[in-house]
Amino acid sequence: RIYNDLGKLNKSIKFYEKAISIKKDYYIAYNNLGKVLFDLGRKDQSIKMYLSAISINPNYHFAYYNIGFALSETIFKKHNPLLNNIFITLLDKKTLIRPTDIFASINSHLKIDVNTKNIINKILSEDSNASIEKNIIKLSNNLLLMKLMKVCELPDTEFENLLTKIRSYILLNISEIKFTSHFLLFQIALSIQCFINEYIYNISENETKALKNLENIVFDKFERGLHVDSALLVCLASYKPLYNYPWVNLINNKKDIKDLIKIQILEPKNENILSSKIPTLKKINDKISSKVKKQYEENPYPRWINIGLPISPLTISDFIETLNLKIYEKKIHDCHKPNILIAGCGTGQHSITTSQTFQNSKVIAIDLSLRSLSYAKRKTDEFNINNIEYIQADILDLPLLNKKFDIIESVGVIHHMDDPMNGLKVLVDCLKPGGLMNIGLYSELARKNITITRNEIFELGISNSENEMRSFRKRIINSKINHHNYIKENYDFYTLSALRDLLFNVQEHHFNIPQIQEILKNYNLKFCGFQNQKIIKNFKADFSDKDSLYDLSKWNIFEMNNPAAFINMYQFWCQKVI
Repeated sequence: RIYNDLGKLNKSIKFYEKAISIKKDYYIAYNNLGKVLFDLGRKDQSIKMYLSAISINPNYHFAYYNIGFALSETIFKKHNPLLNNIFITLLDKKTLIRPTDIFASINSHLKIDVNTKNIINKILSEDSNASIEKNIIKLSNNLLLMKLMKVCELPDTEFENLLTKIRSYILLNISEIKFTSHFLLFQIALSIQCFINEYIYNISENETKALKNLENIVFDKFERGLHVDSALLVCLASYKPLYNYPWVNLINNKKDIKDLIKIQILEPKNENILSSKIPTLKKINDKISSKVKKQYEENPYPRWINIGLPISPLTISDFIETLNLKIYEKKIHDCHKPNILIAGCGTGQHSITTSQTFQNSKVIAIDLSLRSLSYAKRKTDEFNINNIEYIQADILDLPLLNKKFDIIESVGVIHHMDDPMNGLKVLVDCLKPGGLMNIGLYSELARKNITITRNEIFELGISNSENEMRSFRKRIINSKINHHNYIKENYDFYTLSALRDLLFNVQEHHFNIPQIQEILKNYNLKFCGFQNQKIIKNFKADFSDKDSLYDLSKWNIFEMNNPAAFINMYQFWCQKVI
């Protein structure tokens, strides 16, 4: 490990291999060897080492953490059955990794499996009811796919076509299907998936009529006190959330669909209770803020299940070293109990992650949307996290808090304000001298195709109603126009709230790196470095000297040569200098 720390990776490999040759079950050595191999770009070999560590000690958390990171950068060309259980375990662990981070890897692994591919092709190509039903049951035996459907959206048009057809088949043939336990399990996974993606799949006219008929049948059964088959409820739940139905409180003792009841009834009910307990700093009065608030009340963003949290929290000094940030005011290293503000926390992924990143931290997380905050609070309670205080507030009203913070994070927020610079000024004023700020802004260059599509929506007069968003989305799916193909590659295309955020947002500003340079100068902020390590790795291939990392003019050249580099956004750290 000493050689490893010194950067002498090839020499450290020899020592790890020597240790393993002496002690075959030395799982820590396998794990550390895997890390070295990964750093050297030998991903396949590193995954084998992590698998060896896990096979020796199935409870070794560090190996799962490392293999999750390695798999997030791996697209498979050859199926490895051993990885199925690893993927399932990763998805089972609630705080180890974001499922969307490894979706591409899982997707490639699923589709390279001949049996799975054949089943998918048969369902998509055949019209025989008996054949479709038979293949749905076969698909239910794919535990990895079943698990994936229940923890994250599936950002893939082939899977969308598959699940849309299966959902339609079940509804239109519900009186004829034999609902075996396996079939019901798949049906539940499908309904949870539809809930997660916020019912983004298109509905045909035949489905609309059949759905209305089924709703009437179920309502009548509840009215008369008759037994209602679980299969009928699950079918409805694949088109609308169960909590929307007037008879929802009459669902009792349905143990066979308890997972569905939890996610579609109990959790939303809990969020309604929590919303009444979240304080409001001040009534939202700003015109644009009110519009943005309305959007995220209607579509809280994102709806998520699992999250990736650090194995252990870091001191600010350790965090700075991990991200290789350039620090100008050294006294930040002396802050051991940081007060942190998350300005625009959404549904809680950001606030929860930050609260577990920094040792001894206290976090205040604000957002315009009460529904988003109640979702965030529910997830915070679920993970037994107790160092976050949620407040409904507008960034413009933050002076009313009368607090100064050591760290402020506002990622993907101020570019939705009427005047982003007004918002930034408020945040800078709330930051202590020498404090750190994490800012996320949309890139004008990276979002060029999104801008073209947004202009297209405006010219066509398409509203942000759910039906019109679905209709326009269907047009994009069937289109082969370049900027539409680009949109289909974006994960935000695959849930309704994310689609609205991506293409139908009520307010959006874009920036470029020269503008960021000017903004930092105007607000006495010094650039400390970008956060995304994959982007940094690519940057280093062009600019190898260390100082270039903190030279925004070099980053501007890099972006011009790599226009899609900041497709998510610019996310960078800066420091308030005295």
